[in-house]
Amino acid sequence: METGLPLTSPSHSKLDRRSKSKNVHSTSKSSLLLAFLSCLAWLYVAGRLWQDAANRKLLENLLKKNSDQRPKVLSVEDKLMVYGCKDLEQKVVEAEMELTLAKSQGYLKNQVQPSSGKKLLAFIGIYTGFGGRLRRNVIRGSWMSEAGALAKLEERGIVVRFVIGRSPNRGDTLDRNIDEENLTKKDFLILDLHEEAEEELPKKAKFFFSKAVQMWDAEFYVKVDDNVDLKLDELIELIQSRHGQDSAYIGCMKSGEVVAEEGKQWYEPEWWKFGDQKSYFRHAADSIFILTKNLAKYIHINSASLKVYAHEDVSVGSWMMGLLATYIDESRLCCSYSSQDKVCSLG
Repeated sequence: METGLPLTSPSHSKLDRRSKSKNVHSTSKSSLLLAFLSCLAWLYVAGRLWQDAANRKLLENLLKKNSDQRPKVLSVEDKLMVYGCKDLEQKVVEAEMELTLAKSQGYLKNQVQPSSGKKLLAFIGIYTGFGGRLRRNVIRGSWMSEAGALAKLEERGIVVRFVIGRSPNRGDTLDRNIDEENLTKKDFLILDLHEEAEEELPKKAKFFFSKAVQMWDAEFYVKVDDNVDLKLDELIELIQSRHGQDSAYIGCMKSGEVVAEEGKQWYEPEWWKFGDQKSYFRHAADSIFILTKNLAKYIHINSASLKVYAHEDVSVGSWMMGLLATYIDESRLCCSYSSQDKVCSLG
């Protein structure tokens, strides 16, 4: 009986090949998964190490900063410097308090000795300009036609001066003409620090009252324009009726609409400061108004910090608003083209 080799059926061979293929495929998947997990673990460890290094650096910086800000032990010299600064600061505070007290009592910086030793009733300043010589001569003809008229007025306690600033081109013909006229007439108050120009007119009051209150010791200070025909005797009578009254702001009191449209007459560039109603506060008309000495002093002492608006009368009125000034609405100072019941009229 013949003995033959065992035979393998075709179906069995196929099963073996499939089994081997599955084992190889499973091994590849496991290797890839292990490699992926290894990468994740490596990235995690690297990230933690980087974060730990950053945190360590941050802590080092904070420790260094805190050590730099640690309070130092003051030496004797440091303590003396601190005490010296405190002492100096206290002296500055005391000096400021003394200055405030001196101002409230009427202290005048760089005080000029008054021209006359006696107390005057009033100083009258007549605003004029470089082209106002004809008007000045008319006023001189009505008030001061007689020789020694100014001296006679001063005997009554009244000083009258034409008030003018300097030319924008200092020392030119305009300035020289005024100097020559003053040399002859001796009736000017020249404001050397004021530039006589239309756009500078609102500032003129500060220079006028500052210089007048330094040079003449008067109870009242009067500002009047040179286009006003003034009845001097009646004005003096009006002032005398107010003798002894302190903090008086006297004039033809008015208020009105603020002109907000540029290019129009009386335009006020800072119109928005006067509120939604666009109305001025109460103030004296600029043709003529009167201040008592303490109010004129206030302008002098605080002139550097006083706000100026587009119009002089509004500016002066704004300065008075912050003071305990007595507003006196004097109808006789409401100048118009009729002089009836007035001390003034418009020329």
